[in-house]
Amino acid sequence: MRLSLDEGSRPRVLLVEDNPVNQVVALEFLTMMGVVAVLAADGQEALDACTRQVPDLVLMDIQMPGMDGLECARRLRNLQREGQLAAFPILALTAHALDADVCASLEAGMDEHLTKPLDFASLRKHLQRWLNLPSAQ
Repeated sequence: MRLSLDEGSRPRVLLVEDNPVNQVVALEFLTMMGVVAVLAADGQEALDACTRQVPDLVLMDIQMPGMDGLECARRLRNLQREGQLAAFPILALTAHALDADVCASLEAGMDEHLTKPLDFASLRKHLQRWLNLPSAQ
């Protein structure tokens, strides 16, 4: 399912990541893809950001202090089921790649499970499944 966007608008992607190095890398990749990238450092910040302005897609780290990515995804999906929040894809972004980790992500309501370290081409390919990305910069 690709979300259609108005002509000329850029997709808004919320990156939920607590690691400063991963933040820099992911934000740079997203900027290079021409999307509007917004950062949240933990699950609570992500919930707050999504209720302030609904993103077109969320890239969600799993392991974070406070509210982790799985709990945040469950809460976001609950808000969506209750009609309090519009639907958007949530992609897990984690170093954990075991089958159990993938299952936990999907059971929490994530749409895909991406593994770190991030690779630009792979990230772009996954985002293109969900968003109309601007032409290559």
